[in-house]
Amino acid sequence: MQYISTRGQAPDMSFPDAMLTGLARDGGLYVPAVWPRLSHDDLRGLAGLPYPEAAARILLPFMDGIEADELLAMTQAAYANFADPAIAPLRQLSEGHWLMELFHGPTLAFKDVAMQLLGRLFDRELARRQQRITIVGATSGDTGSAAIEACRDRAAIDIFILHPEGRVSEVQRRQMTTVLSENVHNIAIQGTFDDCQALLKGTFNDLTFRDEVTLSAVNSINWARVVAQVVYYITTAVALGAPDRAISFAVPTGNFGCVFAGYGAVQMGLPVEKLIVATNRNDILHRFFQTGTYHCEDVVATQSPSMDIQVASNFERLLFDLAGRDCAIVRQQMAAVAEQGGFQVSPAALRQARELFLSCRVDEAATTATMAEVFRECGIAIDPHTAVGLRAARELMPDGPVVTLSTAHPAKFPDAVEKACGIRPPLPDHMADLYEREERFAVLPNDLAVLQDHIRRLRRS
Repeated sequence: MQYISTRGQAPDMSFPDAMLTGLARDGGLYVPAVWPRLSHDDLRGLAGLPYPEAAARILLPFMDGIEADELLAMTQAAYANFADPAIAPLRQLSEGHWLMELFHGPTLAFKDVAMQLLGRLFDRELARRQQRITIVGATSGDTGSAAIEACRDRAAIDIFILHPEGRVSEVQRRQMTTVLSENVHNIAIQGTFDDCQALLKGTFNDLTFRDEVTLSAVNSINWARVVAQVVYYITTAVALGAPDRAISFAVPTGNFGCVFAGYGAVQMGLPVEKLIVATNRNDILHRFFQTGTYHCEDVVATQSPSMDIQVASNFERLLFDLAGRDCAIVRQQMAAVAEQGGFQVSPAALRQARELFLSCRVDEAATTATMAEVFRECGIAIDPHTAVGLRAARELMPDGPVVTLSTAHPAKFPDAVEKACGIRPPLPDHMADLYEREERFAVLPNDLAVLQDHIRRLRRS
């Protein structure tokens, strides 16, 4: 399996090289040169398998150099500490509508599903190469804690996580900043998540600095993050009758990584009726699917902060396919974002996108009302991100079964849940003392040179 850059000016890579590289050296994102395919019989053969075994089968074609039994051992270890043995259990809300609960990992968010595997993949490859890396990541809330949990105390990794100061929930912040491991460094950036993401890309695009500190990534710009998420689309669809019927998925998203994993499942042969792109007030993705115009606006703070994004970095992977895998078109589009704030795709590209994708914008009032309705009707407390996805599913409701991705535990957003439902969801036992733990983090300006000096000073050589 070879991986190619969406911008076409970086070398093709094997899976281990693409994983350790993260962002391609031309600024693009790695994607498979050719998607592996699962036949309908292959899909049926996944029915009833434990999640780790299904994951190993689905992921093996992507991960050259790893033997089947070795990958199975890693998936079994990655998911051994999830609170629910199903890993991504389904909960039925009504006829034809389910929640897929993705928050049973150690940090209570869907990012754990990929991160717990990614940490083990990093360990394997770094030991094989006898190499150290410096990971720099940006988070709008959940990626950071999941990445830290996956990488804490690992001898060959130093990890630096950027979050926007004052723009994540207190639980999200404390999950990161109370990890005092020597190799973990949290940084509050004075700006938005998009500023954090721009700094992250700035560190990668400075090739001298990148080589100096042996930089790698855990954000969903890293292909290994995205491909691990393909699994739960396939296992869930199979549990609900695929491939003999098509399933739709409603996905709360800001950065387009999770929903692109659903697109990846479709490219592998999974029958999917629709992928619903659910956004909050920061609706750049919804506006694109409505008009074909991708144009950045100011970020607005909401009660679903992990989606407070106006530069959806993973969207470039879809644009690559919509452009017929023409790298020159993608380079022009990305240059237009940097220089003019956006671009417009061709009518043909927009029609192609709409064949699979629907979109919906959910405002703050509707988010709160949805949390209240689900609690009243089903006795289930959901977090505001899940509420965005659920409202979008209810408003658009395509034909056939619909699964809404429940991406975070409600206890990560207790203020929003309490406002909507009148109850304050408790943290699980392993986090019960979170508010009493010591915090450690630095506050830095939105300045690339300052950030780079900070990383140089604190990383272990």
